[in-house]
Amino acid sequence: MSTATLTPPKSISLQQNSSLTKRNRWEYPALAALLIGTGVAYLYNLGVNGWANAFYSAAVQAGSRSWIAFFFGSSDAGNSITVDKPPASLWLMELAVRLFGLSSWSILVPQVLLGVGTVALLWATVRRSFGPAAGLLSGLVLAVTPVAALMFRFNNPDALLVFLMVAAAWAMLRAVADGRWRWLVLAGAFIGFGFLAKQLQVLLVVPALALTYLIAGPPALGKRIAQLCAAGAAMVVAAGWWLLAVELWPASSRPWIGGSQNNSILELTLGYNGLGRLNGNETGSVGPSAEGGRGMMWGDTGITRLFEPAQGGQIAWLIPAALVALIAGIVLCGRGPRIDGRRAALVLWGGWLLVTGLVFSFMAGIFHQYYTVALAPAIAALTGSGAVLLWRERDRVLARVALALATGVTTATAWILLSRSVDFVPWLRWAVLAVGVAATVALLFPLGRKRSLAAALTVAFVGLAGPVAYTAHTLATPHSGPIPSAGPSVGFGFGGRPGGPGDGGGMRGGPMMPGRNGSDGALRGAPGAPGMTPGGGAPAIPGGTATGPNGTAPSQSGDGTMGGPAGFGGPGGGFMSASMPGDRLVALLEDDGDAYTWVAATVSSNQAAGYQLATELPVMPIGGFNGTDPSPTLAQFQQYVAEGKIHYFLGGEDNRPNGGESSEGAKITAWVRANFTAQEVDGVTVYDLTAR
Repeated sequence: MSTATLTPPKSISLQQNSSLTKRNRWEYPALAALLIGTGVAYLYNLGVNGWANAFYSAAVQAGSRSWIAFFFGSSDAGNSITVDKPPASLWLMELAVRLFGLSSWSILVPQVLLGVGTVALLWATVRRSFGPAAGLLSGLVLAVTPVAALMFRFNNPDALLVFLMVAAAWAMLRAVADGRWRWLVLAGAFIGFGFLAKQLQVLLVVPALALTYLIAGPPALGKRIAQLCAAGAAMVVAAGWWLLAVELWPASSRPWIGGSQNNSILELTLGYNGLGRLNGNETGSVGPSAEGGRGMMWGDTGITRLFEPAQGGQIAWLIPAALVALIAGIVLCGRGPRIDGRRAALVLWGGWLLVTGLVFSFMAGIFHQYYTVALAPAIAALTGSGAVLLWRERDRVLARVALALATGVTTATAWILLSRSVDFVPWLRWAVLAVGVAATVALLFPLGRKRSLAAALTVAFVGLAGPVAYTAHTLATPHSGPIPSAGPSVGFGFGGRPGGPGDGGGMRGGPMMPGRNGSDGALRGAPGAPGMTPGGGAPAIPGGTATGPNGTAPSQSGDGTMGGPAGFGGPGGGFMSASMPGDRLVALLEDDGDAYTWVAATVSSNQAAGYQLATELPVMPIGGFNGTDPSPTLAQFQQYVAEGKIHYFLGGEDNRPNGGESSEGAKITAWVRANFTAQEVDGVTVYDLTAR
């Protein structure tokens, strides 16, 4: 009785998957066009981003010179301190630099390839459950999502993170299809390696992956649980080998773990990059969160956070449509067998979207708008699969109502988002509104063949016009610094707080171009230099002045950099923008630079990064990214100076470390000023530590 009951559903499911995966003549040419188009678009104008996030570019340069720096993710080849993430995202870029030399392209092209690979993986994953049209549409939606187009051309860890998250979803849905152990183990391994890209953020997809297999895995419940335990073990092994190596390695012979206060990778994992991101208690961060999540430095928390100006244009265009598709798809698949692949896929992508979206909405710690790229695959998959599923069932009233509702809410969302930048393609919001209203009404009624094609094209226009326009703007605009943002100005500032006029869309402006000195592109101040753009509305930062009187942005200096101390620019940079040394300073540092472990030292990684990239010599970033890490201590720094390991200290009265006067960076700065003679070179205060 039970065998007879179970066999037909499995047979139905296999027949269903077979029909969906049948090859069509048009599919591979369309796939080739999608992938080639994505690659060409992402490569277009790529060099305009320069070093992109100089903090990571400097680490890539270091890892291309030192295998120890490669393994640990050191900021400098002298291995004084690591970046504040595990190093997996750096490894591909470092290998490329070892092969092709240091340049903007050798750093950023691997990120573009990850983007194309992610689109291909999403196509393959959605196609297995919903057919080739759904797979291609999902891949297209992902490719034109503004924040995806931004981050797959940037050198932050998010590109590798998203690729591995999609790879885990691909493996899990393969496991749902046949129940084999190897797919569960592979899914766990992808998650574990994703941990080595950006630590705990990758775990946001784990609940959706586990729930999907518990519901739809072919074996009996006990075996499904055992297989999930095997996936968990694979995840631990894939991430744990590196963590164990770091913990067991003698601290005296490895770099300080950046972002930690006690030189511990476990502290970094559970604190600054872990629970601190959720509750806001981040030791060593640049500022506290506000009680209750309101008026926070990183933007207000709440259910509408993803639709607010800082995040909306990055990711929110199709979130309402994806939620409608999720609910309608679950209803339409409700009577299918337990192992129905379509419902399993909807559970996976829906769980991914809901869990990750809610965490991003309510997390009280550091939150940047580009984090939302982790939502892009789930939104794209739900939109593509839901649109095709509902379109096939459009003879049913439920499907037509769902299609009309999805089109209506997408129209409203696009109108709101485009209205925030009224000078950007001003006619587009009116066109989307008119077409969207007409399409919403038309979809409520049965359509013939010709009208169906017209309706499909209008719905595609409503859903993709805004994201495509934002993506085109993103591809044409330089982006640099630690907090990039896609699309045109919408009047928000640092951390998503309301800003003044001007760009305000995160870190934009002309890049710091790779090169050394002279005609090949020195790292110097240039119009539109990286950092917060004028009018960005950045709040005051501990230890520096990021805003002017009455909360206005700091004045723009003649070379396009942000004037003023500490925060956002000038020749010496700041903790949020890299230094831009002139030719004289570069020549000074390079002269006999190979004779020292560190050609120079300065407070914070971003200030050090520009000097290091200009000279390709190690520069010690005192205090790490924020300048708040206790590395090195004053005593250690004095010992390095006594041993002749550091040639120069860079920074004068405008170099005010975060963490107050009690920080190690402040103590070192005070000691250097008291014991060495200052000179000014290209606007930067320089102390020769070999001439007390």
